[in-house]
Amino acid sequence: MIALIGAGGKMGRRIFPNLQKAGLPFVGCEISPEGRAFLQKSGVTLMETDEAAASADSLVFAAPDAALPALTKQYVPKLKSGATVITLDPAAAYADKLTLRGDCTFVVTHPCHPPLFGERSTPEEKADLFGGIAAEQDIVIALLSGEEAKFSEAEKLCRRMFSPVKESHRITVEQMAILEPAAAEVVIAMCATVMKEAIDEAVGMGVPRPAAESFLLGHIQIPLAIVLKSSNPFSDAAMIAVEYGKKHILRENWKDVFKKERIREVLAQMLHLDGDGAKR
Repeated sequence: MIALIGAGGKMGRRIFPNLQKAGLPFVGCEISPEGRAFLQKSGVTLMETDEAAASADSLVFAAPDAALPALTKQYVPKLKSGATVITLDPAAAYADKLTLRGDCTFVVTHPCHPPLFGERSTPEEKADLFGGIAAEQDIVIALLSGEEAKFSEAEKLCRRMFSPVKESHRITVEQMAILEPAAAEVVIAMCATVMKEAIDEAVGMGVPRPAAESFLLGHIQIPLAIVLKSSNPFSDAAMIAVEYGKKHILRENWKDVFKKERIREVLAQMLHLDGDGAKR
C-alpha cells in the first residue's frame, strides 16, 4: 500500500490522479480541511498519517521542502521495517535534514518537466506545461540509502506518479542538488524573473505591452534555440551585446553558486535553517 502525505496539496493533487489511473492501492493523508474535502470529492481514501505510516509499504512525502525535516522526524520512526520513503526534492536530503532508518529505503526524485523543444501534437500535450497529465517528460531519481531492489520498485512508482515518463535518469542526491536549486532555480528561474522584469521595463518606457510581449517572448525562444539546439551562431553584433550584458548584469564570479558551500547556503535558507542547522 502507498501512503501519499500531503495528498491535498499542490504536488499531491498532481500525483494522486496518476495513481488512480494506474489502479495502484494508495491512501491520502492530509491535514487541511479544504484538502481533505477535495480528496474525498475526488474519490481518494483518506487515512490518518500515523496509521498510514505504520502500514504503508511506500510513503511518499508530497510536502514543502521546509516541512520535511519535521515530518520525517515524526513519521519515519513509525514505519514498518522494509518500507520505502520517497521525497520529491533533494533539498532536505542533501542538507542531511531527513530522519533515516537503516532498515528502510530512502529515494529522492523530481520531474524534469516537459522540455521546451519537446514534440507535442495534441492541444492537451501543448497545455501541459508542468507535466504529469498529457505531455511526456523525464524524471531524475537517486537512492539516498537502502536496498537496490527497493529502489527499483520505487523507480516504477515514480514513473507512475509523473506519467507519462520517457526516461528515468539515475543520479546522486548531490547531482540533483546541483540541478536544483543551483542550476534550475538560482540561475534559470532567476533569469526568468529578470526576463519578465525586462518586459515590464520596456512597457514602463512606453512600449505597448502587446508589442513588447510579442517581440520579447519571441526573442526569449530564439536565443535559447540558437544556444541549445542550432548550429547557427549569434551574429557578431549580437555577441557584442551579449558580452556587454554579461559585463553589466552578471557578477564575474556568478558560477560560485555551484560550489558545495553555496548550494548548502541556499538550501539552509530554503529550509529556514539557522547557522547551526536548526529550523527557525
